[in-house]
Amino acid sequence: MTLSWFQIVRLGLVQMALGAIVVLTTSTLNRLMVVEFALPAVLPGLLVALHYGIQLSRPRWGFTSDTGGNRTAWIIGGMVALAIGGFAAAYAVTLFAASYWSGLTLSVVAYALIGLGVGASGTSLLALLATATAPHRRAAAATITWLMMIFGIAMTAGLAGSFLDPYSPARLLAVVAIVVITATALTCLAIAGIERRVSIIRAEPDPTPFIEGLKEVWAERRARDFTLFVFLSMNAYFMQELILEPFAGLVWGFTPGQSTSLSGAQNGGVFVGMLTVGIMATGLKIGSLRNWILAGCVGSAASLVAIAWGGLALPAIGLTVLVVALGFFNGMFAVAAIGSMMALAATGRGQREGTRMGLWGAAQAIAAGFGGLMGAAAVDILRGPLADAPAFAVVFTIEAALFIAAAAMALHIMENTRSARAALVPGE
Repeated sequence: MTLSWFQIVRLGLVQMALGAIVVLTTSTLNRLMVVEFALPAVLPGLLVALHYGIQLSRPRWGFTSDTGGNRTAWIIGGMVALAIGGFAAAYAVTLFAASYWSGLTLSVVAYALIGLGVGASGTSLLALLATATAPHRRAAAATITWLMMIFGIAMTAGLAGSFLDPYSPARLLAVVAIVVITATALTCLAIAGIERRVSIIRAEPDPTPFIEGLKEVWAERRARDFTLFVFLSMNAYFMQELILEPFAGLVWGFTPGQSTSLSGAQNGGVFVGMLTVGIMATGLKIGSLRNWILAGCVGSAASLVAIAWGGLALPAIGLTVLVVALGFFNGMFAVAAIGSMMALAATGRGQREGTRMGLWGAAQAIAAGFGGLMGAAAVDILRGPLADAPAFAVVFTIEAALFIAAAAMALHIMENTRSARAALVPGE
């Protein structure tokens, strides 16, 4: 028995809960450190890099869920760890005013917990989707669950932004507490009973050692090439993650609530971009996944160049419109890549879906941490000799160039024939 549409939507609720917590730690808290507490942008960059670095454990989580036959426990346990880490990270920000070292110490612990939680919960969830979804539903399942995640991110950022002004530590902690408690409860309700109703639980654990199983996956050329593409493209995707809200505050004069709402608007654009590809590629069968990836990468690059120049001229069109456009093309690229990932996870040697998803998740985590850290560090360095606006503009332009490079790589490694597309989206 495979996942029904209703069960796929329920798993999407878990993705939504994951995104709701993570968006506060990677955007709102980052902005508070840089703008309100005047800390160097590299500090939150290092913390977020730590949380992504911890996610190098994703292949191990995926392999464990492949061989252990109980993904539900890892999904719930990971969400609890993420919730605790998210609240601890918010509390740590409030400590910086009184004690820098106390705030930093708690932040390190909190972001490590966030990395463990996202790795355990997110990887096990994706592996459950990949193994229990009928082949002809995989692309649609990827679209549905990611749309729900982006909806959760956008909704959380928008609502949190409206409640954060006027900012106070007590208000911040109250907002974060509500988000993490709601997300944890939603996860438990959404995942309950699904795994035992689908045909993926194995009677006997797979005795293959982890390293041997990982080597088997890495030996698959498609899995290896796709890993390299994920690494490059996610460097481009995440390079602006830690600097966009500080850019809005320092260059455009946005308040904490306004910049958090800006993050919500960006993810609203991501939602529409994902929905567009879902309707066009999955529903109407227009365009190959490779072409949607190319369009998303090129459009993201153009939007970043516009944001870079916009910071220098402060055009009447406003930052929000430019950021929504960036989100739209980011979403277009992301959902096409995720659709390919979901289908490729089920190809190759059997019972390695979680390991493949973990490998790609680890590549994404390394790229996200490295890209975010490099973006933040570059801004810190450039703000010495340059004013704020041109410093940010240089970094946004570099990110645009990375998106063009990712498009070139996709053009090289992804075939564009109908037969190749059918392999990526079985049942088409």
